[in-house]
Amino acid sequence: MKSFNISAEFQTFESLEELPGHIIELMKKTFEARDKAYAPYSKFHVGAALLLDNGEIITGSNQENASYPSGLCAERTAVYYAGAKFPEAKIKCIAISATSLKRPLTTPIPPCGACRQALVEYEVKQNSNMEVYFMGESGAIVRAKSVKDLLPLIFDNSYL
Repeated sequence: MKSFNISAEFQTFESLEELPGHIIELMKKTFEARDKAYAPYSKFHVGAALLLDNGEIITGSNQENASYPSGLCAERTAVYYAGAKFPEAKIKCIAISATSLKRPLTTPIPPCGACRQALVEYEVKQNSNMEVYFMGESGAIVRAKSVKDLLPLIFDNSYL
């Protein structure tokens, strides 16, 4: 038997003010997007904002359904819209914020597993890293240099 290690490096920013200016603006777009979430069941509102290499900013919010598997997370709402509207554009970075109507969320909330897989699909497709910034409704923000840092053992088209 052989063992191997996987490591990833993340950066933490203690507040929005520590972020680069364009990321502060992108994160503010996530706040606007999460206010548009349709989450009557979970009361968990998520907003995502993508910065494309053509300068466009695409936002998305989670959209729930009484049949839970039929809903869609904010990250996938945004990335699929970007892929449909701007198929040749590369996603430079994604910012994500989450809030709950049940309790305060002051720790960074990363994308779920399904969103990580969807995001890594686009990262592989564009053959360049996509920075990921995520936070709760307030507090610290975490930065990953690549989606692969969040999902190191990716499943991609090389297996098909």
